Amino acid sequence: MSRSGPSRTRELRGNLRRVYCDALAFSVMVGSGETYLAAFVLALGLGELNAGLIASAPMLAGGLIQLVSPWAVRRLGSHRRWVVTCALTQACAFLPLVIGAIIGSMPAAAVYLVAAMYWTAGLATGPAWNTWVSTLVPRTIRANYFARRSRWAHFAVLCGLVGAGLSLQFGEMLGAPLTAFAIIFTLAGAARFTSATLLSRQTEPQKPDDDHRMVSWPQFLGRFRHGHDGRLLSYMLATQFAVQISGPYFTPFMLERLKFSYATYLLLIATSYVARMLVLPWLGEWVRAAGARRVLWFAGLSIVPLSALWLVSGSLWWLMVVQLLAGAVWAAYELATFLLLFETIPEEERTSVLTLYNALHASATVLGAVTGAWLLHSFGTDHAAYLSIFAISGGVRLLTLALLARAVQVLPARDVPGQPLPLPTGVLGVRPQMGSIERPILPAFSPEAAHVERQTERAVRGEPVLSAAGGMRAR
Repeated sequence: MSRSGPSRTRELRGNLRRVYCDALAFSVMVGSGETYLAAFVLALGLGELNAGLIASAPMLAGGLIQLVSPWAVRRLGSHRRWVVTCALTQACAFLPLVIGAIIGSMPAAAVYLVAAMYWTAGLATGPAWNTWVSTLVPRTIRANYFARRSRWAHFAVLCGLVGAGLSLQFGEMLGAPLTAFAIIFTLAGAARFTSATLLSRQTEPQKPDDDHRMVSWPQFLGRFRHGHDGRLLSYMLATQFAVQISGPYFTPFMLERLKFSYATYLLLIATSYVARMLVLPWLGEWVRAAGARRVLWFAGLSIVPLSALWLVSGSLWWLMVVQLLAGAVWAAYELATFLLLFETIPEEERTSVLTLYNALHASATVLGAVTGAWLLHSFGTDHAAYLSIFAISGGVRLLTLALLARAVQVLPARDVPGQPLPLPTGVLGVRPQMGSIERPILPAFSPEAAHVERQTERAVRGEPVLSAAGGMRAR
């Protein structure tokens, strides 16, 4: 006997509420947990190079393991089982960190293993969750629903970030910073466990039946020479490599070389993150007016000097200005690249192409971080050594502009006017200069959903409504 209409309505509302609350719990974990792992490594006395590498090297495991997600889902016969298993694994990753903070010591290898476990479980959920959630949220409300969900999730990240940072400052004042780390990692793990519980209570209307076209590695790599999307991806990978030469080392530079307190460290990373949040609505209007290609040009040029600006002064006020600029510029870069990717990659290939890209992105991240570690070690790991890698990173970023020029030659001048802006994204991590690491929520990018919501807005304003085929119809 089929379920009645009211029963299906209750189920839908329950799913929508749990999907929403899952985002809040997950975001609290991101803000209060992995964000402070590099600072934890420094507090354990494991050295500045380890503090830099811990923020990037373990991501490679996650980038590679996500490639087996489709196989794991088919093996389990359920998207939900795979996602919940990964979520619980990610929650459990905080337990060794809590124990290490309580004991007061932890081998560097163990921290790397835990971080790899965290990123593997986190990134592996991406493809399966995107497919699953698209069966839970009706197509006609996705754009607006995920846009609101994304805004509240960003706010939850900020709350976790601030709460954990103030806790560390208070712990430092009491002479017990490791106790504070134990508390914030416990709360982060509890938040992710709450997220896993919410995920387990969501229904699964459809079993795995992937209708997306799979793109093979040879096909994907061939696009880097001939495809429009390949040119853009080449530039993005080169930029990621250049940025990661310096990116992971801003935390040890601030805490070890500039001797900033946890409160000052929090202020600086929160500055770039808040700047990113505040500028997004304005960027959305700019994209509508000028097009994503022009915004990408602006962002690509602006990214070049960001790391070198740290050579000017170590003053807190100057660095706050730099962080404000960095947050705004990275928001522009990610908005433009996301939009252009969705314009150049066919919808039926997006999941496959972005999964393969994420693996290469993780590889570029690690390669850049290892290069920065090698340079930092070679230069002596002193104040001047940090300034040197900041300058070198800026120089390599300058070289990426050749790839950007090659990419924009084939990119559309006016693009994706129908996509929801700002783009709904999920925050995976918070970083000192980039503001955050984010990934797009694929189900939100539905041409049909965007059309329905645009026509709803037109109807509310009393304007004529267009059919999906482009014809005019009366209300």
